[in-house]
Amino acid sequence: MRYREDKPEDLARAREEVAARRVRNPQGTAEQLLGDIGPGYHKDYGPVLRSVLFSVDSHAAKAATGILVIARDSQ
Repeated sequence: MRYREDKPEDLARAREEVAARRVRNPQGTAEQLLGDIGPGYHKDYGPVLRSVLFSVDSHAAKAATGILVIARDSQ
């Protein structure tokens, strides 16, 4: 998939679906995620879905440890 073929709405949909999938299955692996929601995307979109999963997990970890609260308070 070429970058110029990517649409912002695809990334927004991926963010929503990955976050919802993580809530439903918090222990799921990236490969399970790709198996569940990957077929709804271009066949080359796997790396994007993995990176969105990483971002969702990172954000959740920071929220759980209070890092996000500190970062917001310092602004």
